Amino acid sequence: MTESAILVTGASTGIGFATALLLAREGYIVFAGVRTENDAERLRAAHSNIRAVLVDVRRRSDVSAALTGIEQSDAPLFAVVNNAGIAVAGPLEYLPLDDFHRQFDVNVFGALAVTQAALPLLRRTRGRIIFMSSVSGQIAPPLLGPYAASKFALEAMADSMRMELAPFGIFVSVVQPGNVRTPIWEKGRREKEELAARMPAQARANYGDAIDNLVRLTEREEQTGIDPDVVARTVLTALRARRPRARYPVGDPPGWQRRMAALLPEHLRDRLITKSINRH
Repeated sequence: MTESAILVTGASTGIGFATALLLAREGYIVFAGVRTENDAERLRAAHSNIRAVLVDVRRRSDVSAALTGIEQSDAPLFAVVNNAGIAVAGPLEYLPLDDFHRQFDVNVFGALAVTQAALPLLRRTRGRIIFMSSVSGQIAPPLLGPYAASKFALEAMADSMRMELAPFGIFVSVVQPGNVRTPIWEKGRREKEELAARMPAQARANYGDAIDNLVRLTEREEQTGIDPDVVARTVLTALRARRPRARYPVGDPPGWQRRMAALLPEHLRDRLITKSINRH
């Protein structure tokens, strides 16, 4: 299916950039969704097969314009890689609801809007849909409730859509990265102070130590996580598989460990997760 088109959202950095570049090198025409012209120019310069498009997945007009451009191109759309995502962190007791809405607007509603807009084109090619989930889509740690909730929702949405679209020959897969060296956590840390300013002082008093532990943990994981290219190659595997799997876990912890952790009694799982965060 080389010379077919693939839409990759959230392609400016990290997993999205690595995926767009790998697919372009493999011969696909890649429509790389970014939000700034600077990012668009950088992607266009990275490979001649990359056609950067300005799209904020929260804006229906952006999504519609992007898909119209793809439809009018000379390459049939074979797949959508829903990678655009943000990470909102904070104690749910005090988290402003606007931040929770923002988390779902990008990670869940944005992914669904892109997929809905792309499906008429994917029906023509009996194409593929990939959702970028996370280990947090299976196990929800403390203080990452908004992010984990969005990934749990994404997993459920993918399950339903996989069964709904199977009769039409359209495959739906979920990629579940573990710890990855990606800017998403650095961006989240930059927003921490702004978020803290909008929460009551009691939030810091009650959760300050736990928040500091989480920050240290994300800093460590950025240093020790797998390279985004590893995730990109998993995406390529899912796109080229004759019968793609429903889920592709990649990175640490391995998929079997995640499944085992999900089967543990809740009190034991809670204790293990909390101890892991506090240790760092």
